[in-house]
Amino acid sequence: MKYLDEFRDPVLARWLLDAIRRRVSRPRTIMEVCGGQTHSLLRHGLVEELAGSVELVHGPGCPVCVTPAEDIDLACRLAQRPQTMVASFGDMLRVPGNFGSLLEARMGGNVRLVYSPLEAVALAARQPQLEVVFFAVGFETTAPATALAALHAQERQVSNFSLLVSHVRVQPAMEQIAEAPGHSIEGFLAAGHVCTVAGFASYLPFVERYGMPVVVTGFEPVDLLWGILECVRQIESGQARVANCYGRSVRRDGNAQALDLVEQVYEICDRPWRGLGVIPRGGLRLRPEFAALDARQRFASCHVSVTSPAPAHPPTECAQECRAGEVLAGRLRPDACPAFGTRCTPEAPLGAPMVSAEGACAAYYRYRLAGTAGSSA
Repeated sequence: MKYLDEFRDPVLARWLLDAIRRRVSRPRTIMEVCGGQTHSLLRHGLVEELAGSVELVHGPGCPVCVTPAEDIDLACRLAQRPQTMVASFGDMLRVPGNFGSLLEARMGGNVRLVYSPLEAVALAARQPQLEVVFFAVGFETTAPATALAALHAQERQVSNFSLLVSHVRVQPAMEQIAEAPGHSIEGFLAAGHVCTVAGFASYLPFVERYGMPVVVTGFEPVDLLWGILECVRQIESGQARVANCYGRSVRRDGNAQALDLVEQVYEICDRPWRGLGVIPRGGLRLRPEFAALDARQRFASCHVSVTSPAPAHPPTECAQECRAGEVLAGRLRPDACPAFGTRCTPEAPLGAPMVSAEGACAAYYRYRLAGTAGSSA
């Protein structure tokens, strides 16, 4: 298959692995930012293949995982409000807040899985007696789709539709990680999907400020190994620049049409990230002209007046046992958590990274603990 099979070529992957091993003078530490990259690295056995040459630190690149528990709690309360439906993507339904998940809020509430924000707008148009709230999560990758839904609802005058916005921006989180004292990261693999929308020009001042290379990569084995090799080359030569190793999808300035949609509907704001705290300029919020679509304003009383669902497990117990915050910040490898694979599994997760399809804990459970990892090299 064009643009796929050639990036899974085992001969080329082996050549790249050997080139990386030859190039390092000592073990190097690189953070891959995207959860999709984490899953691919583990699925193809590349973490093991690179052991002793490159340590791959897994970053907070799972938007579902970094959605604050308080936002999930609000979504659950809204779902229990009379004549109100909360719609979101499948992964988001299972992620626990402080008092349970949206999946659990279905008991006595109205929660709907949808595959796109426009589907939620259509639900609202067909059922004018319901308030339909779309729980909008994701990085820059999904923001254009929710912006389009906002414009569509506004143009069609669908007055019973609103957005609970929890969009986050990747680069400010990378900046916070780069500024954290005592970190060992020497370079970053930037998220290919995000850069497809946002481009990579904004990373130019990043590499100048922090002196670490940023390499844009895709998600297949050859994509990732090519990106790691480029990162290693720069580290070993004392350089720091932006490199695009995902040229078949990413351009310097991104997708102009998608960025225009986001610019119309959203403005940059400070945003809390689960496990990382409030990140300056780390999120998006609706512009004032779209205030009528802002669920936080429309249902402000729900912050206090609607009963929360019963907790699936005591919040204090989860907070003490789950170390998801350290995993999301790249300070703890998932399988080093005492609860990993015992008290915390995909069937009974304590934290968000074990729930999401892009979560690092779920990746380690699937490809390490379950013993299904294989190598493309």
